[in-house]
Amino acid sequence: METRVIPAASPEWLEEALAVLREGGVVAFPTDTVYGVGADPLREEAVAALFQAKGRPAEKAIPLLLSEASQMEAVAREVPAAAEILARRFWPGPLSLVLRAREEVPPLVRAGGDTVALRMPAHPVALRLIAAFGRPLAVTSANLSGHPSPATAEEVLAQLQGRIPLLVDGGRCPGGEPSTVLDLTVDPPRVLRPGPVTWDEVQSCLRG
Repeated sequence: METRVIPAASPEWLEEALAVLREGGVVAFPTDTVYGVGADPLREEAVAALFQAKGRPAEKAIPLLLSEASQMEAVAREVPAAAEILARRFWPGPLSLVLRAREEVPPLVRAGGDTVALRMPAHPVALRLIAAFGRPLAVTSANLSGHPSPATAEEVLAQLQGRIPLLVDGGRCPGGEPSTVLDLTVDPPRVLRPGPVTWDEVQSCLRG
């Protein structure tokens, strides 16, 4: 497989990316943190292709990226007040919220668990793609599992050339660091992965 690279400045990028996703393929694209590679979470073969492209272990769940905060209700069993407060403060942005997943979220995405990580990225390419697709996308960093997360299209190609059909080149990602992951299924909330949004900022937000 040859990886096609299309600039985000091209008027055709969105149509091409949507076509690949709707055919069950995977697409790499920029986000506000690092480049991600995404697939239709409701198609098992698409999620399987995502795992295969990255060499990702099946026991590692895939986060869902949203184009608006209201989409949390479609994939989370319940949206606690803390999630709404944090989303209003930090979304779009580099904070992933772990919530109880609805049964509609396929087991492969959840890695057999009952939770799902949700985030709304602050990047026009990512937001436009997710919004045009019409529902959340299963997205993880566009790197080989265990390797550095890529901040440029060139870094994506260095790892995933020939493993993915399409890469949308939107230049360097402004953040360059993976998102903070916060587990809201426990009380008090717990940071699963430190990142740009600090625990102090989370606490300050929740205290009001």
